Amino acid sequence: MFSNKEVEKMAHEASNISNTIGKGTTLNGSIETYGNLRIEGKIIGDITAKSKVVIGKSAYIEGNILAQNADIEGEVKGKVEISDVLVLKPTSKIHGDMITNKLIVESGAQFNGESKMGQKVREIEIGKKNDTEAINIKKKEDTPQNKHVENEPVAAS
Repeated sequence: MFSNKEVEKMAHEASNISNTIGKGTTLNGSIETYGNLRIEGKIIGDITAKSKVVIGKSAYIEGNILAQNADIEGEVKGKVEISDVLVLKPTSKIHGDMITNKLIVESGAQFNGESKMGQKVREIEIGKKNDTEAINIKKKEDTPQNKHVENEPVAAS
């Protein structure tokens, strides 16, 4: 549908966009973005960003984060994978493993899990479902309640 050049151009333009999930907002589901993302609310789901993710002081994330850069002030329960720089601010609480190229931990930051630095983080892909999601969707489609069966006419005796 789109050529590689068109996709690259759209991705470059989108990377200049900033997205915000405000305080008091709860989002159930995964987020994927080429642009920057600031979260002050609650997210139950995974976050994938080709740019920077900022998890504000009031934010709560229950899911994995995959991004180029991240500043975390709030609470995260899940795996954090950052390809460049991860900054843990004094109010941050991480419950899960961290993989990053560079890690900055400010005084007061808390994390429970393993940390690996200088590691190659997997490639950040936007718009591609993983195999597990595709399998789960297929299984859901095959369940009996989702199949429509036509009733055959009954012959009168």
